[in-house]
Formats: sequence, C-alpha cells, structure tokens
Amino acid sequence: MGNRLTQIATRTGDNGTTGLGDNTRVSKNSLRVHAMGEVDELNSHIGVLLCEDVPDDVRQTLVEVQHQLFNLGGELSIPGFELLKPEAVLALDEALATHNERLPRLQEFILPAGSRAAALSHVCRTVARRAERAVVALGNEEAIKDTPRQYLNRLSDLMFVFARVFNRMNGGDDVYWKSERLKQAAD
Repeated sequence: MGNRLTQIATRTGDNGTTGLGDNTRVSKNSLRVHAMGEVDELNSHIGVLLCEDVPDDVRQTLVEVQHQLFNLGGELSIPGFELLKPEAVLALDEALATHNERLPRLQEFILPAGSRAAALSHVCRTVARRAERAVVALGNEEAIKDTPRQYLNRLSDLMFVFARVFNRMNGGDDVYWKSERLKQAAD
C-alpha cells in the first residue's frame, strides 16, 4: 500500500463534515461516524492494555483483534463494503472457549477491578459494548452486515474472560461484588 497519509491536517473537516472511504462527505455527528469513532477508541484502549505484561497467547490474540478492528473501521467507512469476515468471529469464539475453560465457574458477580491489566480489560469490555450499541444504531438506519455487530458482541465477552485471566496471572482472583442485601441476609 502506498503512502496514504501524506497530509494529516487537511482542514477539510473544519465545517463539521468528514470524508468516508467512498469519497462522500457526512456530518461528524452521523451514526456512521459515531460507530467508527467507538471502534477507533476501542482499538486505542486495547493498545494501552498491550502495554501491560500479558501472556503471549493473549498478546497475539489482542494484536489480531487490533487488525480486525481496523478492518471493521474500514468497513464502516465505506457503506456497503465488507472487510471484516465471519472467520474473525469464529477466531474470537475459539479464544473464548480456550481461555474460559481454564477459569473457575463464576458463582457471584465480579467488579471491574483487580490487577491493572484486568481493570484495563474491563474498560475495553465496556467500550466494546458501546461500540456494539453504535453499530446497532447504525444498522437500524442503514443496511450493514451482521459480522460487525457479532464481532463486537463476542469481543466484549472475550475482554471479560481476559480480565479474569489477568487477575489470576500472579495468584490473584476476581474481585467479587458484595451486595448490601446479601450481606444483610447473611447476618
């Protein structure tokens, strides 16, 4: 691929519009641009998570996720185009099965806490959910493929599982929610 970003500050967006991959211009407040922004933010949060010490297999999965999120962003930027393939969802399903089977079954709700890597993974999980909502909103207004929504849904699940993996890396555990009602019932 040649040099695509030869000029960063083009000033073409100063009027509140942005260019899509098909050269159309839309409002920066459009549902499509919101969805693209949420996916971009998610990718950035995963980049921050990758600054942490995480297992090599998880690192490889997260780097692949970053590439797939770039594909998703590209797909969102070109109406009617498909870059994110269903195989990407299957890869997340496989990672989910592999990592979840190593974890103890959850008996209680857990807090988005624990180690720094686990907390960052929970942030990625919530941003993935927000990106999913943005893609669903876009899909309610315009025709989009099913794969982007499915990918983000599965990715948020995987980030939850990774948070649990990270909390156990150095002998830790999940941080369990203690409901006041449950506490009162036990007393």
